[in-house]
Amino acid sequence: MELGTVALVGSPSAGKSTVFNRFVGERKSIVEETPGITRDRLYGKATWLTKEFTIIDTGGIQVQNVPFQQEIRTQVEIAIDEADVIVFLVDSKLGVTSNDRFIAKLLHKCSKKVILAANKIDSIQEYANTSEFFKLGFGEPMVVSGAHGIGIGDLLDEIVKNLPEKETVTYGEAIPFALIGRPNVGKSSLTNRLLGNTRTIVSDIAGTTRDSIDSKFEKDGQTYVVIDTAGLVKRGKIYEAVDKYAALRAMSAIEKSEVCLLLIDASLGILEQDKHVVGYAMERNKAIIILVNKWDLGKGGELSKNEFTEKIRKEFKFLDYAPIFYISAATGEGCQQILPAIKAAHEAYHRRIPTPILNRIVADAQDMNPTPNFNHGRLKIIFANQVNVMPPTFVFFCNDPETAHFSYTRYLENRIRESFDFSGTPIQIVYRVRK
Repeated sequence: MELGTVALVGSPSAGKSTVFNRFVGERKSIVEETPGITRDRLYGKATWLTKEFTIIDTGGIQVQNVPFQQEIRTQVEIAIDEADVIVFLVDSKLGVTSNDRFIAKLLHKCSKKVILAANKIDSIQEYANTSEFFKLGFGEPMVVSGAHGIGIGDLLDEIVKNLPEKETVTYGEAIPFALIGRPNVGKSSLTNRLLGNTRTIVSDIAGTTRDSIDSKFEKDGQTYVVIDTAGLVKRGKIYEAVDKYAALRAMSAIEKSEVCLLLIDASLGILEQDKHVVGYAMERNKAIIILVNKWDLGKGGELSKNEFTEKIRKEFKFLDYAPIFYISAATGEGCQQILPAIKAAHEAYHRRIPTPILNRIVADAQDMNPTPNFNHGRLKIIFANQVNVMPPTFVFFCNDPETAHFSYTRYLENRIRESFDFSGTPIQIVYRVRK
């Protein structure tokens, strides 16, 4: 079951990031070191008692040249705007500070559920230090230690109890896709271009995310749903300049989509926030297409398309399966390629390989390039089977998974891609011991 969104707020000394890491640590697929994904994470998925929710760490915001309390106000505004439940963390060793009182005043004006948690409790003797936090007006604080895990289970119980269940949106035979990227890169213009170029807009579907509209339309016999987060971008002007939070506003769209279109501004190239956004799409194993916008204005500078493509491949080393298109949302140049590319990526995302053919590909690959010695052994794949789609997932039954070197796994993936069109979609390969 998937629930809503919880945000951590508090002063810089409250230990938000430590608690955040403790939460997402319950879900190992989020904390493992996946190559090519930006690790400076402001958001993640936490799982507690089979229930999953989105967690936001507001501690990562950096706002230049503004008073310190303005930074805190920005964090709280984001939490109020995006979250269903807010965890207000305070530093038990410092007691109530002016920052705590400032945050409490802002939170009392919102209608969201606020859970007060006193962090950094390292011993039973320190419990008495929490009594003064009653004056903040949120009742008895929960006692936790992000560093040692004390009280984290009780805090998670309280969070799950107060989070709403998410409605499940189904799109039938339609292909749901989302445009992601930094603010002002041209997402809204491209959305309008794609909708305007179609014969019929079938309907507007109310999304589960506040202020998002999912527009269903048809083109050349195929139905699509563009998940538009423009409404979220218009909200909360106070943090519009905080570039890192472009990723936050794209999260819900990525969750609901099957294909993500990353827009890059040709004049700016690849920015860290692009990596944040697409990194989340990669973690959620979505099909991905890269669109370089504004190329018609000579925004690529001195670089040719081949050079710009090479630069993209270098920056996104583990996104080499994503096709790249050069477009102009303003003039429509190159945009006629987008919907066919979405359809092709969606088909690849759902593609299955017959088991006999898959085993022939793997056997031929081992014959042409024998496995190397690794971890005091040599990998031998005995049987292969595709067990899932969205994305295509393959289980290789072998003698010892520990002998599977990363480079050889990449080699096997490339051989599969050479045999079948998996353009736009990630592939997962899992090793299991053949018993």
